[in-house]
Amino acid sequence: MAASRESRRLRWMIYLFLLPSLAIFLLYRIVPLVWNLALSFQEWKLIGPNLFVGLDHYLEMIRSDVFWQSLINTIIYLFIGSPIAIGIAIFVAILVNRPLAGRNAYRAIVFLPYPITPVAIAIIFKWLYDEKVGLINYILRSLGLVEQGIPFLQSFSLALPSVIATSIWQVLGYLVLLLLAGLQNIPDDLYEVAELDGAGFFTQLFRITLPLIRPTIFIC
Repeated sequence: MAASRESRRLRWMIYLFLLPSLAIFLLYRIVPLVWNLALSFQEWKLIGPNLFVGLDHYLEMIRSDVFWQSLINTIIYLFIGSPIAIGIAIFVAILVNRPLAGRNAYRAIVFLPYPITPVAIAIIFKWLYDEKVGLINYILRSLGLVEQGIPFLQSFSLALPSVIATSIWQVLGYLVLLLLAGLQNIPDDLYEVAELDGAGFFTQLFRITLPLIRPTIFIC
């Protein structure tokens, strides 16, 4: 009986601990999602009552070439950008997890872009990618690699890769942080035994490291 009461007390303490986070998630995620879903079936007006239009907006959307191009871009962004970001993050996490001199400084430098707001990053990279006064084109012209500036954001073929590269730069620090936590949970004894058995770096990577951080990679 006492154990049952203690279990209920612990459960309620967990609920109270999670309550602020759940309230914020409900207020800023679930409520806007439901509200937007309801608005999608209406002709919204700033002044006056909304007009119910049923599926008209969805029918208009699927007839739009812009929608399908946006969907294709999103799929490319997801299935190309995400694996590249995770692959680079795994490499960097393994690198800064080693006993290097000043590795805490390296970790801080890698994580630094993540707290920057997306608006600030957009402004910075818009300038970096600029065809006329951007730093990237300035360096390329200075090295004699190009004669004319490259229109990174104005080119149909280069705009999406440029945006993917910017997103990878921003999110890399967060992914490295998650993967570092996973790497530090791997016992050092496993690597010591593997080295005694003659396992090289890549064998340890594919037989020990990647299998044991699979849950973390899934979260990434």
